[in-house]
This record gives sequence, structure tokens and C-alpha cells, in this order.
Amino acid sequence: MRIEQVRLQQRDGVTCGPSVAIVGCALLDADYATGLAEADWFTEEQGRLHRRLNRLWLRALGTTPMGVVRALSRHSAVRYRWRPARGRRDTLLDVREAVLLGSPVAMLVGRFIPRHWVLLVDATDTAAFRCYEPSSGDIRRVATDDIRTARLSGVGYPRAFAFVLPVRSW
Repeated sequence: MRIEQVRLQQRDGVTCGPSVAIVGCALLDADYATGLAEADWFTEEQGRLHRRLNRLWLRALGTTPMGVVRALSRHSAVRYRWRPARGRRDTLLDVREAVLLGSPVAMLVGRFIPRHWVLLVDATDTAAFRCYEPSSGDIRRVATDDIRTARLSGVGYPRAFAFVLPVRSW
């Protein structure tokens, strides 16, 4: 599936997590991706997934890393896990490796607190990733150094807080 061909925009201010999970699951599972061809499916699936992922967490506070882990693991051949971002000392090699091997990686960003989910879908070169940004539905370029140094732009907030990526099985 090529997500550039479809503009997949989150439906409200708190469904970035479900939107990222849906797009990630669609990239991992061709059968699940067929829903994107149906009118209104993406919008309705955001609500269904938001309710399912946040049973013990207030939906108004968004989606937890464990919620995104559950969604992506359900549609992947491997289990997903989450880990905190490590700032300047983070090599991001595990993130780059996962994306290069075809596994999208969710990234939780914010300023002072975690606020917004985005999805790393491809590594353009050693210096950057292609990133699905759900509030606009756009694919943006995100520099690796900007992730490390909390200078992200174009994804809503400057600092990475966490990543949801596959458990290493390679």
C-alpha cells in the first residue's frame, strides 16, 4: 500500500494514536488495508480503535504507547514493543533498521509532555525518515538529527518521547 495516494487525516484532536495505528496496521496487513478503499472507513475505524485501545485510559488524553503496541502487534508477523527516546545519545539504529525492513515505527512527540503520534514509514537516506503526520494527512521528511536534538518541525512538536517498534527478530 502507498499511503501517499490517499489523504488519511485524523478526525479530531485526540485520534492521532488510532490514526497512526491504522496506517501502520494497513502497511503491515494487506487484508486490513482493504478497508481504506471504503468511504468513511478510516474515520469510523479511528473511533472503533480509540475505544478498544483506551478501555482503562481516558480517551481525551490520547493513546498510550502500550495501546499502539497492541494495535501494531495484532497486524504484524512480529510483536511490537515501546521504548523511550534517548535524546542526543540515541543512535536510532533500531528504528532505522525496522523501517528499512518494512516495519513502520510510531513516534510519540511533544514539547514538555508527550502530545502527538506520528509514524515513520520509510528511511529516505541515512540522514532522514519519511513520516506520516496524521493531523494533516501528509508525508513529511524528518531529519534523524532533528529527532535526536529535539528540533523536529512539521510534525506538531519538537521532541521525541517514545518509539513503538518491532521486537528484534533478525
